[in-house]
Amino acid sequence: MATSRLLRTSAAFLAATALLISGCSSGSSSPDDEASPGLTTEAGAQRPAEEATLAPLPASTPAGLRSYYDQKLTWHACGNGFQCATMKAPLDYSRPEAGDIKLAVARRKATGPGSRLGSLLVNPGGPGGSAIDYLEQYAPQPASIRARYDMAAMDPRGVDHSQPIECLSNKQMDRYTETDQTPDSPAEVNKLTTAFRDFAKGCASRSGKLLSHVSTVEAARDMDMLRAVLGDKKLNFVAASYGTFLGATYAGLYPSRVGRMVLDGAMNPELDSRTTNIEQTAGFDTAFTAFAKDCIKRKNCPLGTKSTQDAGEQLSALFKKLDAHPAATGEDRKLTESLAGTGVIAALYDQRAWPLLRDYLAQAKAGNGRGLLAFSDSYYERSPNGSYSNQMYANPAVNCLDLPPAFTSPEQVRAALPSFRKASPVFGENFAWAALNCAYWPVKPTGTAHRIEAKGAAPILVVGTTRDPATPYIWAKALASQLSSATLLTYDGDGHTAYGRGSTCIDNTINAYLLDGTVPPKHKVCK
Repeated sequence: MATSRLLRTSAAFLAATALLISGCSSGSSSPDDEASPGLTTEAGAQRPAEEATLAPLPASTPAGLRSYYDQKLTWHACGNGFQCATMKAPLDYSRPEAGDIKLAVARRKATGPGSRLGSLLVNPGGPGGSAIDYLEQYAPQPASIRARYDMAAMDPRGVDHSQPIECLSNKQMDRYTETDQTPDSPAEVNKLTTAFRDFAKGCASRSGKLLSHVSTVEAARDMDMLRAVLGDKKLNFVAASYGTFLGATYAGLYPSRVGRMVLDGAMNPELDSRTTNIEQTAGFDTAFTAFAKDCIKRKNCPLGTKSTQDAGEQLSALFKKLDAHPAATGEDRKLTESLAGTGVIAALYDQRAWPLLRDYLAQAKAGNGRGLLAFSDSYYERSPNGSYSNQMYANPAVNCLDLPPAFTSPEQVRAALPSFRKASPVFGENFAWAALNCAYWPVKPTGTAHRIEAKGAAPILVVGTTRDPATPYIWAKALASQLSSATLLTYDGDGHTAYGRGSTCIDNTINAYLLDGTVPPKHKVCK
């Protein structure tokens, strides 16, 4: 059961399923006209007419933070040409004297030839994705970029190598992921809310005071400290998915310190939690429709060959069947409706997973749930030995701190179900109930929805994919319209994010910006 939908790149999922990267052609034609940012979403939810704007922090370093900004890192070799270190930051920026948090940092020095351009920090999203693991294994690192930049990463506070949030044992997490997320009775609603409560209690007991200090604003302040410690006057940053919210937040807090910043698969900070969830639901519906259009053209499509609507109805029927009779997987765990839904959602992050998704859906219809379970495990970052990364713990910890909850009671979810079902007949109910998780969180939120303008920042490149499931294209358009110095680069294609996923046009445009500062023309579209 996904407590909230991850906003991260598909790199880890693709690596786990060993998919080949296919090429995409570039072009300059305009994509189909998309819904533009406004007061009403595609699903009928209302956006706030006006939100507060994130205000920049003072340019001078506060006296209480000078020792942190002046610290010297002790680097050591940590394999494959990387160096690792630990950076100290205040747990509570309002009371830096109250104690430290230790943050893991990694880098690979510029290889040359060519003059060094400084450090280039990367973040894969999540929230909760390990930036260090992403840098070492998956991050797009063309030789031309590696030659000129020190590639660097820091796991945000509460994530993986940086004092990770912990919540449940592995066995408890197994049971949690299997919980029915489309309850059909009061008893099942009670079981779901109990699971959310127990999850939150586990986080409170295992992670304590850290839960109050893992917000995006605090992570952005940590990034500025790292910028100074690395000796850079400006922050150069390539981020994907949730990482775009982290980067935009940095730009809003420190506009004069923005260097070259790429925000790929952008979020819209103006949206409250409920609207964010509805629009992401619509995004996954768009991605499923694209998959279904491709599938029904094939004789062996497990969802039939009639129409995308019929394909959706067949998928819903499969979920209903699994709800009543979970499928065998060849191990102790069975494929439940919840795990199957997560497996399908995971595959929609990247169209290169479509062939396997077709195979695994066919297997599930025949009573073999092993393939969809593997997809679900990849989404949850569950290892074959049954252990989980802390991604699913850090994810709600950050989300529930950044925004007030989408819903505060099951009654509110029921009232909103029609809007979610309209956004996606297949996934709407699942997403609506998943958005209830923050209602039981043990720490009150510290953030609210807001605009980010970052007036005075250097040019920022915002990248959006037209059929992105996790970060819908309308979010990229919205963020680009907010940031005073942003240019929108569009990838007319499928899947989550665009950089390093096969489009020569996208990659060349971003690399030229990173290497030469060349900003593409407005409204540039790649295929």
